[in-house]
Order: sequence, then C-alpha cells, then structure tokens
Amino acid sequence: MDLTTSTALVTGANRGFGRALAAELLSRGATVYAAARNPAQVDLPGAEPIALDITDPVSVAAAAEATGDVTVLINNAGSAPRADLLVSDPDAIRLEMDTHYFGTLSMVRNFAPQIAANGGGAILNILSGLSWVSFPEIGAYCAAKSAEWSLTNALRLQLADQGIRVAGLHVGYMDTDMVRDVDAVKSDPADIARIAVDGIAAGAYEILADSSAWQAQAALSGGVSVLYPHLP
Repeated sequence: MDLTTSTALVTGANRGFGRALAAELLSRGATVYAAARNPAQVDLPGAEPIALDITDPVSVAAAAEATGDVTVLINNAGSAPRADLLVSDPDAIRLEMDTHYFGTLSMVRNFAPQIAANGGGAILNILSGLSWVSFPEIGAYCAAKSAEWSLTNALRLQLADQGIRVAGLHVGYMDTDMVRDVDAVKSDPADIARIAVDGIAAGAYEILADSSAWQAQAALSGGVSVLYPHLP
C-alpha cells in the first residue's frame, strides 16, 4: 500500500502509542487526522486534529461526516486495564467492552463505506497479546480484547471484497502513561509504530510486534495447560 497517497485517521492520537502511530504515518508522507476526545491536546505538527469519542455514536458519525477522504483507519483508542470480572463495578467492565469492542465496531461501520468509496484501503485494530491469554485482575480488558480479535476476524472476511484489508496488531506492554505503574518489560511505542505501519504498507493481516505476542500466539496451540500452567 502506498502510504504517500493515503489519508489515515488514528484514534487516541493525542498521546502514547496513538501519537507515535500518527507521527510514523506523517514521516512516510501520509495525510493524518489525529483524533482525540479533546483535539486541543493534539500537539503533533502536520496532523489535523479532529474531535472524536469512539464510545459516542454521535461523535463517531460527526467525525465520518467531517472527513470523507480516509483510506486508512487505525483503531487505537483504549481504556486502562483495571477491571476484575468478579469484583469490579459493572460500569467499569462495560466501559472496557464499550471502548474496545463496540467502539471499534462503531468506527468500522462509519468509516468502512468511506474507505471503500475512496477505492479501498486498510483498517488496523490495535489488539494485544491479551487477546489470547487472560489475567484475573484485568479480566474485563482481556475479555474485551478477545472480543475485538474475533470482531477483527469477522470484519476481515466481510470487507475483503470491498478492497479493505483488516489487520490486527498484537503487542505486549509499551512504555505509555496507560501502564506507567506496571512493572514489566516495555517496548518503545515508536518502535512498535514502525512495525505496525510496515505491516499496513505490506498488506499484512496479522502483525505480531514483540516477543510476548509471539509467545501468546504459540501458547494457544498448547491448550489450557500451556496457557494457564498454574491450574490444578
């Protein structure tokens, strides 16, 4: 895919990985809409800020109406993984699903027709190694990411004949504000952004960006005993 002639919209582009993705796309000659709930927080030279809350259908529809030339959609906006399925407030659990599943679906339903009308292009959903393995303390996030992975697979099949390649990026922890309190090895968001955009340019369907994503995928074939070796 020729990114120099592409127009991309990146959600959650005011900071962290979203900002790194927008910067990487700009460096390759793409036109970039940097979407954020508060567009005044977008400080990336060359990007066009646009107001967008992916959990608000009215906001999503307004963003689609305000653009018209998008050929690459990157669904990056997310919520912090903090909800336990058994003890957390149900509203916190719903937020995870509203953001990662319903929010992503809303974006695709509104922007896929635009991408198709512009001759086709790409959609990249930012998933996680946690699409494939779950941890109890952040079970709601893991469940939402698993649902988003399934959504990605379904949409990939449905949109292929419209010239839209739907890809998923699986990655572990990145050094962003969202996981600043997590004590773990973290990748540089700029490095992962390069891998992600390389995948878009190459037309990849699945992008595994670090060792934790590779390990999680490999563990799937081993079944429950490999994914969760501490179970009795």
